[in-house]
Amino acid sequence: MGHRRVARECALQMLYERDVGRHTPGEILRSYWTMNDHPKRVREFAEQLFTGTLGRVDEIDGVIQGHAKNWRLVRMAAVDRNVLRLAVYEFLSGGTTPNTVIINEALEIAKKFSTQESAQFVNGILDSIKNQLNTGGLANHGKPD
Repeated sequence: MGHRRVARECALQMLYERDVGRHTPGEILRSYWTMNDHPKRVREFAEQLFTGTLGRVDEIDGVIQGHAKNWRLVRMAAVDRNVLRLAVYEFLSGGTTPNTVIINEALEIAKKFSTQESAQFVNGILDSIKNQLNTGGLANHGKPD
């Protein structure tokens, strides 16, 4: 497994802890890296994803909510909600990873940490967001943090 996938999985676990455990980002980073040993490049990318997602969580949640027909964020499974947040952050951050790769990574992570049905749910929402991005529909797409 590549270092970027591992970093995404680490970031997901930290986002989940923030969402469910309500610890501060600093506490989460300290405790996570104390319990999980990874190379520097994994840590750096994971921390970028984690802090970047938290920094834009209201914007990200608005995007997700706009595409999650008949679903409120609070009713989504916590893993699914955070897989979506992580992927949408990557969409919006202006990185070099193609949107289709971001979606594929999100689906694999959803399958690993949630269920096959969750992967289908995540795919539907992310595909809808990607289509809006492709038509220039999200004003902040491509703008770095």
